[in-house]
Amino acid sequence: MSSNRILVFSSSREGESGFLETVVPVIHSFLGAQPLKIAFIPFAAVEKTGDGYLSMVNAAFEGLAYSIELVVPSNAKSIIEQADVIMTGGGNTFKLLHDIYQYKLLDLIRDKVNSGAVYIGWSAGANIAGPTIGTTNDMPIVEPHSFNSLGLFPFQLNPHYFNKPIEGFNGESRDQRLMEFSKMNPGLPIVCLPEGTALQLENNLLTFIGKTAGSLFYFENDEAPSQRLIKVGEDLSFLM
Repeated sequence: MSSNRILVFSSSREGESGFLETVVPVIHSFLGAQPLKIAFIPFAAVEKTGDGYLSMVNAAFEGLAYSIELVVPSNAKSIIEQADVIMTGGGNTFKLLHDIYQYKLLDLIRDKVNSGAVYIGWSAGANIAGPTIGTTNDMPIVEPHSFNSLGLFPFQLNPHYFNKPIEGFNGESRDQRLMEFSKMNPGLPIVCLPEGTALQLENNLLTFIGKTAGSLFYFENDEAPSQRLIKVGEDLSFLM
């Protein structure tokens, strides 16, 4: 089991909601009202600057007693070391992990979380909480040093999970691609997060939260590949 405190979301939005509109209340409930220092990692962004990303985040958290500081290469170590919370935004997972490796932050982030800092992420920021980024939906626009990521969870994540058939589409479905990963990586579960869902780890309890069911993929060498629904509110601590 893990004493870490982790909260990861499928997305920054749910349906037609505004940026972090449905996410911030969950974060506030999780963190509480006390003043906290949050280190915000913006490296997944491709079309917006770090400062622009921070402005969006600050606007979403307006009125709360959190001090959110932008992590950039020149201050990354000090900001992360002094933070109570490490928060990683969404964007492109390959770019995010590429930059984390480039600035030598992977071990620093992992060690900080394992030492008591809270980890929060959405989309790409959720992807890197697993052992690898092998189940991201993103285009590999840049090659990271490795696909190995933070490993805060001992299972893979698939944010933005969507399994409905698309008329006229002849490529692999999301489920088919995730099943392929399972077959090539036996023993490594995948927790799939549809829009509006999240995983919360606190007091050694891992809970699937949100408004819709998720999906769990699992495959062992001597068994048939399996997939099952994850119920809202389900205890997934057995995966830890």
